[in-house]
Amino acid sequence: MTRILHVLDHSLPLHSGYTFRTRAILKAQQALGLEVRGVTGLRHTATGPSPEEADGLIFHRTEGGEASGPPGLREWREIGRFAQTIERVCDEWQPDVLHAHSPALCGEAALRVARRRGIPLVYEIRAFWEDAAVENGQGREGSLKYRLTRSLENHVIGGADAVVTICQGLRGDLIGRGVDPARITVMYNGVDLSLFGEPPARDAAFAAELGLGDGPVIGFIGSFYAYEGLDDLIDAMPPLIARHPGARLLLVGGGPCEAELKARAEASGADHAVIFTGRVPHSEVERYYALCDVMAYPRKKSRLTDLVTPLKPLEAMAQGKLVAASDVGGHRELIADGETGALFTPDDPAACADALARLLDDRSNWDRRRAAGKAHVRDRHDWSVNVQRYQDVYQTLLTRKVDRRLQSAA
Repeated sequence: MTRILHVLDHSLPLHSGYTFRTRAILKAQQALGLEVRGVTGLRHTATGPSPEEADGLIFHRTEGGEASGPPGLREWREIGRFAQTIERVCDEWQPDVLHAHSPALCGEAALRVARRRGIPLVYEIRAFWEDAAVENGQGREGSLKYRLTRSLENHVIGGADAVVTICQGLRGDLIGRGVDPARITVMYNGVDLSLFGEPPARDAAFAAELGLGDGPVIGFIGSFYAYEGLDDLIDAMPPLIARHPGARLLLVGGGPCEAELKARAEASGADHAVIFTGRVPHSEVERYYALCDVMAYPRKKSRLTDLVTPLKPLEAMAQGKLVAASDVGGHRELIADGETGALFTPDDPAACADALARLLDDRSNWDRRRAAGKAHVRDRHDWSVNVQRYQDVYQTLLTRKVDRRLQSAA
């Protein structure tokens, strides 16, 4: 049975979009008959044993606390310690393939081990982390750190035996850097549909407790980062209420922009219609989804949002929710305007309000749109189907490895 060791920044039991995608991949690969394990670096900060079992999956840990030293040297030491852990897991478990997932620190640690041991390496890019740092206010485009991060990733890409990305936007950027298109496989962001049964019914008492009234309710569930555009969504509420007086905005989650967003809502003149719940347990998320008529994703236009597809709109479609999103590249790969959702001009609260109002006006087509969204997820973004592409990549690399051995023996 083929053994795949996934090299990860962090994993379950931590909850994040990163860990949920990892869980979906590993579970789907198990269902295909592959043996899978994960190994995490120093940035997995949760305490726990090593190895640790979470949701039926085994994860090995890099121990010893944060690496020391000035920037640059600190990361190099981090990579070295991570590589040592990967080596130990390889000694114990003997994987057939190393599958490293971004950031490039994971890829570089895996590349060192893959070269020493002659193990095929797959490198999967979920986002360009230098761009994510810019959007999170932790970096500046074109800075030394930005260029070093990109250079490290280019080194990993050049050394990997195969490259995987989550969308066409990232693939196109890599091709623009000179990466051979034949080396790149697109593994679209997906949903584990086995986790989505019949959506729970709307809890009227819970809605009343939150102050939602009879709605309609526009919802956002996720982290409050600047690039998510929640300021535009709040600014869209006064004109939306002018057309739909009962409309409410339900913001579930938290993050760096939370205080700023609350102040913006208070100053908007529509503060009575904007409800912040704070962070909620993951087990409660479906209960909040059930309160919402439309899930809104007003991402700002940027390099990150144009290149990377988010997971949340797919989860909303799987839940049978209407979706409205800004017309950025990452959303255009997921949403067909007027069919599976509504797209509006990014960075434009008036356009957001108009799109939401028109969607709320069009109740006669809600069932059709919901069905189209569910069908789109089932046909193009179901992990149980899409994961087969990984199997094809692994088999190609393992066959190539056998062929090289035969040639050497001859």
